[in-house]
This record gives sequence, structure tokens and C-alpha cells, in this order.
Amino acid sequence: MRRAIVALLIASPALAQNASLSEGTITCSSPVSPNDSAKSLMLRYGGEAVIQDDLPGAEDLTYKGVVLSPRAMDRRIEIWFTDDTLNQVAGLGIPETVKTSRWNVAGVTIGSSLAQVQRINGKPFLVNGFEWDFGGWVADWKGGIFGRPLRGGCKVALRFGTDAITPKGLSGEGVKVFSDNATLVKLRPVVTGIVLNFGSR
Repeated sequence: MRRAIVALLIASPALAQNASLSEGTITCSSPVSPNDSAKSLMLRYGGEAVIQDDLPGAEDLTYKGVVLSPRAMDRRIEIWFTDDTLNQVAGLGIPETVKTSRWNVAGVTIGSSLAQVQRINGKPFLVNGFEWDFGGWVADWKGGIFGRPLRGGCKVALRFGTDAITPKGLSGEGVKVFSDNATLVKLRPVVTGIVLNFGSR
């Protein structure tokens, strides 16, 4: 009986110590589960999961969360919680400070092109105008696959960016443009931020 209990503890990912944090596809259950807390992540990944008090959020706000792979930018994932107790995961993201990532969501990664995302989505989608706090985020997936929850119930949000000079008609709050718009396509924007929201459960 004791051997069976020990085997169960070793096999359980929530209780395993220093599990390997292998890059690849992010899903609604891996490498972070909606049932995870900061404690369970640190138990599972050891030093590859650290609490940070000043992660950058929207509109220059900061929040307390957990960072996976804090020393390797191409494997970095930032995780936020429903409150500062860090007992319930609310979502995770690949931050915009990351220039390349070994992670992907449904085949989309940092640097994926507008055309690649449109192909995976299955149809054109609406993008917010650039050069404001929520600029470049997808505003509406227009019935594509990313408009529906992924397997496991989480939802994906993507942000696009470009180094090119943005025309006035593609900039500013309130502006929305389709992903197949010729002017937008000419800018050659790429994915600069990826977010998975777990929502209420």
C-alpha cells in the first residue's frame, strides 16, 4: 500500500518536484493548469517558477504574479492570478519584451505574420489601430477558430506590432481594421504578444 502511495505522489504533476519545463505548445492545461496556484507551480518547477511583484500590465500598471523560466527570455511565461493571494490562476502570457519564443499557441508564436494567423483562424479578423495602450490587439475574430475557446476552455488573445511608420488611418483608439486590409498587410505586422485567459471556473 505504501509503495502505491509513493508511486502516485511521484506520478502526480501537481506534486512532482522540479518537473522539466519543456517548451512547445501551450494549452489550457500545460504548462499551467487552471487549477494551479503559485505554490503548486513552484512545487512542480522549482527554481523555474518565481514570484515577481512588479510584472508590467496594461496602462502602465504592475501586478504580482509568477514567471516561468525567468532567466531564459525565449522560454519566459508570465502568469497572473485572480488576486494577490496567488491561489487561482486567471491567465498567462508571453510578454512583449520577448523577441522570439520557443512556445506557441495553436501554431502561433512571437513573430508569426498576419497572414499566418489569418490562415489558422480560418478567416479575416479585426485588429485595433496602433499607437495606444491597446493598439494592435485583435478586437474581433469574426467567427474564426480563435473566437471560440480552445480545448479545455481557455481563450486566446493576440497583439500585433510593426516597426514601420503607421499611417494615420491605422492608428489610434477607436480604429479597427480587417487583417486582409491592403494597407495593413503592407505594414507586415507580426505577433508581439500572446495571452491565454482562463476565465471563471
